[in-house]
Amino acid sequence: MKRFLLIAAIVLTALAGYASGTQNPKPFVVPELREWSGAVGAFTPESSPVITVADETLLEVANNYADDYGTMFGVYPKVTIGKPAKGTIHLAIKKDRRLGTEGYHIDITDRIVVTATEKIGVYWATRTLLQIAEQSETHSLPCGKITDFPDYGVRGLSMDVGRKFFPMEYLKDLVEILSYYKMNSLRIHLNDNGFLYYFGNDWDKTYSAFRLESDTYPGLTARDGYYTKQEFRDFQIESAKSFVDIVPEIDIPAHSLAFSKYKPELGSKEFGMDHLNLLNEELIPFIDGLFAEYLTGDNPVFINEYVHIGTDEFGKDYEGFENKRETTEKFRAFMDHYIRLIEGYGKKPWVWGSLSTAPGETPVKTEGVMLDAWYNGYADPREMVKLGFKINSIPDGMVYIVPNAGYYHDYLNTRWLYENWTPARVGNEQFDEKDPALVGGYFAVWNDHVGNGISVQDVHHRIMDAIATMSVKLWDGINTTMPYDDFYKASKILSEAPGINRLGRIGAPETLVFETTRLTPKSVNLVRELGFGYTVEFDIDAVPEDKGTVLLSSPETTFYLSDPVKGLFGFARDGYLNTFNFRPYSGEKVHIKITGDNESTTLWVNGKKYESLDKVTQWHNEGKNKMYYLSTMMFPLEQAGNFKSAVTNFKAYNYITK
Repeated sequence: MKRFLLIAAIVLTALAGYASGTQNPKPFVVPELREWSGAVGAFTPESSPVITVADETLLEVANNYADDYGTMFGVYPKVTIGKPAKGTIHLAIKKDRRLGTEGYHIDITDRIVVTATEKIGVYWATRTLLQIAEQSETHSLPCGKITDFPDYGVRGLSMDVGRKFFPMEYLKDLVEILSYYKMNSLRIHLNDNGFLYYFGNDWDKTYSAFRLESDTYPGLTARDGYYTKQEFRDFQIESAKSFVDIVPEIDIPAHSLAFSKYKPELGSKEFGMDHLNLLNEELIPFIDGLFAEYLTGDNPVFINEYVHIGTDEFGKDYEGFENKRETTEKFRAFMDHYIRLIEGYGKKPWVWGSLSTAPGETPVKTEGVMLDAWYNGYADPREMVKLGFKINSIPDGMVYIVPNAGYYHDYLNTRWLYENWTPARVGNEQFDEKDPALVGGYFAVWNDHVGNGISVQDVHHRIMDAIATMSVKLWDGINTTMPYDDFYKASKILSEAPGINRLGRIGAPETLVFETTRLTPKSVNLVRELGFGYTVEFDIDAVPEDKGTVLLSSPETTFYLSDPVKGLFGFARDGYLNTFNFRPYSGEKVHIKITGDNESTTLWVNGKKYESLDKVTQWHNEGKNKMYYLSTMMFPLEQAGNFKSAVTNFKAYNYITK
């Protein structure tokens, strides 16, 4: 007998008070609603909900809302052009200067009426409605009036796909998650490289990658993972429907080992091959050709407003770089050239702050240029404002995630950020809130330690709490009213996004979420994957299994009864194979238990701990630079393999049992 418990982890009970005759409290939403005027009672959707729009310009937004509603609640509303009526949800454009571009009003009575100045505001309102509705078993909403608008116009995440490849399927899910929390920008850092000292101080062996298909330079594209030009175009088009701008970044002239490996004469012997040689006359034509491939023609690959050109950390490890007059002048000229090149294609340039370490006479265009204020030693933010840059606040010590590295943050300190930070705090500089020079803020994921075992799931686990917290701080600024503990607890109730459950949150807290008396080979289960903090146990009557025999798998993870190399128990994800030093004897009956969290995976045999794959040091360099390898796994449950052993009494729990 199988049992699947697919209910939400927690259900709020606030709706019980809606009929009590008291004024409704402000609903919980991430980011927090700016203004709420509570009334009495609740709007409960009809069994066949109807969404009306004032005119056809909002049909796409309404249809997206209806699709998401159906995905989440199993009932797909009808969408039609019409007027607000009792029992309907009505979407309309209505000019209101106070709301700005992204703000919206929602009036909840015996009907719901959404108005906004622009389509994007209407769309954000639908995210609010979905978040409120998912907190009630009847999907009811408390009567009252909402006025909501952001403090900052740019609210985003920078994802390093250069040093770790993220499949397009994940990036699409990530867009929907960001959108659900009203984050509107995702930067794709398309090229980068590992650190020389982890690869025997040999540039030829040091990992590097450029993740876009290239016809101009055949062979430049990484072979271990890349995006075709068409899928990158489609990605931007689809993301725009969720009002998330995709910002492509080609990082030059540092972090550029992928280019110097392709054309070695472009590499700098003075600063290292991950730097481009600014004195080489072949450099500009080469990079111009690269940008031309993605920005020219009737169907360019980069279709959105902004293109990021990098320009960070050139000469970072070279003492006295600022005194290298010829090179710093060339750097300034290089930066200016690519700012103007991007503008020449009708795009807006975006750069990393770095000019404070490259003083000189050569002018660099600043008007209309977005600058990442990430480290004030590289670019003093107040000086950058005086020069004319628009500032995106992304202070490294506060909002950088470097998974499993031991510096910056493995997980962001979301409590500190929630209680202390807004984009107005750029390192040790405090600007006025909503200073017109501050366009918004980002947080970032940097996969510095190439090969450290980190999976897509590991990265995702690190960013979800950060998305919720950064959403609040970028939308509401200092205008938060909930204590952090209350916010954190309530935020765990919400979905990642409609139909998305990358964290593998299954069942009510501390429950048995899947069981079967006998696991049938090749069977398919409804539960895809069980997230960190789980226990899986079963009995096995073992017979010899061929190498590569799978017990269970999902699209992300495979758990082996006999791994492909040594025939041991083990698991693979993201190209990493992790094995326990265990296989059952032929004819042996064994009770197996596996527990896993975000730091380790442990095998128990017949009730005793057999082996734990904990975080271990994989590489050392002169006793100083260390890289730690992580062996974690969200347990796959979706597809049983073609095993011969008898697997019985299979149980999966969403907590670690004793």
